Formats: sequence, structure tokens, C-alpha cells
Amino acid sequence: MPKAPAIDQQRLLDLQGVDTRLAQLAHKRATLPEQAELDGLLRQHRAVSDEAVAARTAVSDIEREVAKAEADVAVVRQRSDRDRKRLESGQGSPKDLEALQHELVSLARRQGVLEDAELEVMERLEAAQERAAAAEARLAEIAVEVRAAESRRDEVLAGIAQEETAAKARRQAIAMGIDAGLIATYEKLRSTRSGVGAAMLRARRCEGCHLELNTVDINNLRAAAPDEVVRCEECGRILVRTPESGL
Repeated sequence: MPKAPAIDQQRLLDLQGVDTRLAQLAHKRATLPEQAELDGLLRQHRAVSDEAVAARTAVSDIEREVAKAEADVAVVRQRSDRDRKRLESGQGSPKDLEALQHELVSLARRQGVLEDAELEVMERLEAAQERAAAAEARLAEIAVEVRAAESRRDEVLAGIAQEETAAKARRQAIAMGIDAGLIATYEKLRSTRSGVGAAMLRARRCEGCHLELNTVDINNLRAAAPDEVVRCEECGRILVRTPESGL
């Protein structure tokens, strides 16, 4: 059975406490509510950004429709103005003048149809512009919310980092005074046992697996020298004996 000073074994509990806290801090960093909130806002930002792009594209498309509708109306108006001037001048044969009158009537109907179409397109443009403006406004609102969430997240992360730095310094100070062989065994166990390599024996119960030791195991522990490194028969972790062990 390996040996290490009893005081070193007990200091393993301090080391384990620091390692447990470091693991808690790592878990806290990985599961930050502030990060989850930020991720949700970023998803909203992407979705609204897509809406804004689609709305701007729709506005551009409809603006082209408006331009075409205006051009079509302008062509008919120009043709009507030209025919009206010719009719008012009285130049041409009666048949030609009659034909101009019929064409003006036809052009008036055509102009009415085109103007109605132009109005409909302009109404659609107005609605599309409103949708685009609403999307842009919402995008700006979410951007503010994102910055605020980032600030809250960064503040929490800074606190975690500060605590980690202090914990790592404390860990180094504790580990420096512990038997190297004991540390190596502890680290190996910790890597395969959910981060817990050493546990206190408290009132005949292993604090690592929380199982109570049987009478035979307790008697073996009583017989073991203080500097013997003993292991829990159930979980295999280093079992540290203290005045609270009840031996």
C-alpha cells in the first residue's frame, strides 16, 4: 500500500475543494443564462435582419414597377397631348380628324387603366416601405438589446475569470506542499472519476460515492497506519481519514 504523510493526505481535501470549485466555474461558464439570453437575441437579430433584407428587396422591386408604370402613363399622356394639339389645329381631312377623336377616347381609357395600375403599385410600395421601416426599427432595437446582453455576459465572465485566477493560485500553493506521488495518484483518479480523486471519510461514509463502508472495511481502515494511502472499496477514490471519520 503506498504511503504519504497524513497531513498531505488531508491537504488533498483542500486541493479537491479547489478543483471542485474550478469545475463548477467551468460549468457556470458553459451554461451561463446570460449567454443563453444573448444567443436568443442573436437568433432574433439574424431573423429580423433577413426580414429587413427581404423588405428592402421588395421595395426595390416595387420601385422598378412604379417607374415602369409612370413611364407607361407618360407615354400615353404624350401621345394624347400630341393628338389633341393636331385635333385643335384643325389640320387634316375630316376623316383624319375623326380618327384622332376616336384615338383620344381610346387613349383616355388606356390612360385611366394605366393610372389605376400605377396607383395600385404605389400603394404596394407604400406598404412595402412601411414593412421595411418597421424591420429596420426592430433591428435597431435588437442591436441595443444585444449590446446590453453582451455587457451583462462579459461582466459575469470577468467575475468567473477573476475567481478562477484566484483559485488556480490557491491550487498551486496547496499542491506545492503535497507529496508528488500522492498528487500523481490523485490526478489520475480525478481524470477517471468525474473530477473527484480524493474524498473524506465522514462518519464511516465515503464523501465521494456517499456509500457507508461495511464493518470489515472500517476495521481495515482502523488497522491502517496514518501514512498509508487508502482507497474506498466502492469507488476507488483516495479515502482521507480525519477526526470526523468515526474510526
